[in-house]
Amino acid sequence: MKLIVGSKNQTKVQAVADVFTKATVIGADVPSDVAAQPFGDEETLQGALNRAKHAQELERHVFGVGLEGGVILTLGKLYVCNWGTLLTPEGNVYHASGARVRLPDAFIEPLKNGTELSDLMNAYTKRHDIRHHEGAIGIFTNGLLNRQEMFAQVVTLLYGQYLHEKA
Repeated sequence: MKLIVGSKNQTKVQAVADVFTKATVIGADVPSDVAAQPFGDEETLQGALNRAKHAQELERHVFGVGLEGGVILTLGKLYVCNWGTLLTPEGNVYHASGARVRLPDAFIEPLKNGTELSDLMNAYTKRHDIRHHEGAIGIFTNGLLNRQEMFAQVVTLLYGQYLHEKA
C-alpha cells in the first residue's frame, strides 16, 4: 500500500505514517486550491479534498491523503478546524474532521482580513514555524495535544472508515 500526502509538512506526513505503519507514505507539494487560510468547515474540507486529489494524480494505483487546517467562527467565537480526506485507488472517498480548540478573540479580525493563523501564532508565541511543530492546538492545549497527534486522530478516523467499508 502506498499513500501520497498532499503536503510536504512533516507534521502531516508523519501523522499519516503513524497510522499507516505498514505502508509507504510520502509527501508531495500540491496546491489546496483554497485560500491560504481556509475559513469555515466547507473551505477547509475542500482544501483537504483538493490536496488528496492532486496527490493521487501524481501516481497510479495509490491512495491520496489531504489534510487541511482552518479556522471557524461558531457562536461568535473562533476555533481551529481540521479536515482530512482519503481517496482510494478504487475511487472511494472518506472525510473526517478533527479536534477544535478556541482561539483568542483578537485573532478574528486579522484572520478575516487575510492574515494566516501561522503568522498570528508566530507573533503570539514569539517563535517561528509553529505550524510545523505543535501548532495552535498544541499551544492552546498547553502541549497536551499537538498538531501531529491531532492529524493522526483524523487519519485514524479516515482509515477506520476505509476498514469498516472493506469488512
